[in-house]
Amino acid sequence: MKGIVLSYMRSKENQHNHHMIIKPLGIESMEEAAKLIGKKVIWKSPSGKIIAGKIVKPHGVRGEVKVRFEKGLPGQALGDYVEIL
Repeated sequence: MKGIVLSYMRSKENQHNHHMIIKPLGIESMEEAAKLIGKKVIWKSPSGKIIAGKIVKPHGVRGEVKVRFEKGLPGQALGDYVEIL
């Protein structure tokens, strides 16, 4: 399954670089997103480097999820695709 990186998890003042908000393709509700908790997420950079993360909880009512990555994703990952295993 694929997903799109929407943004960093953030507040008005702070940005958390290890946490990202991802929209899995084909998931349209919070209940469907909750079934993905614990799955592995992989982002592959253009140079071939792989950064892995894990889905920790749903975000909102439209099926987005929060993902915690081992290492923070760079800004070039925004709008890019990730693989959900």
